[in-house]
Amino acid sequence: MPKMAEKKSERKVERMEKQTQQAPERKFSTGAIQVTVWKNTGTSKDGKQHEYRTFGFARRYCDKTGAWKSTASLRVNDLPKAIVALNKAYEFAILRAQAEEEELVI
Repeated sequence: MPKMAEKKSERKVERMEKQTQQAPERKFSTGAIQVTVWKNTGTSKDGKQHEYRTFGFARRYCDKTGAWKSTASLRVNDLPKAIVALNKAYEFAILRAQAEEEELVI
């Protein structure tokens, strides 16, 4: 594997490990659909720290054995619920970012 690909893979693993150590900032659910908002910190190319949000998406279902599973695949009836949950997550992220910017100005 080329060095750049290795570094990118290592950063991805580090981000995933960090996310598993912290709780999500917020979760939005509509039935079996869930959108999870994660608040992350990163370093820009010029070395400055910054925060950004990422979003996880899943549909929960019960398999034949009764075990709960998650998937990113949706059925047609899941689409309206997914739209509602994604809109709520987007609204939360935008309003939270605006509030954080206002706090920095004050």
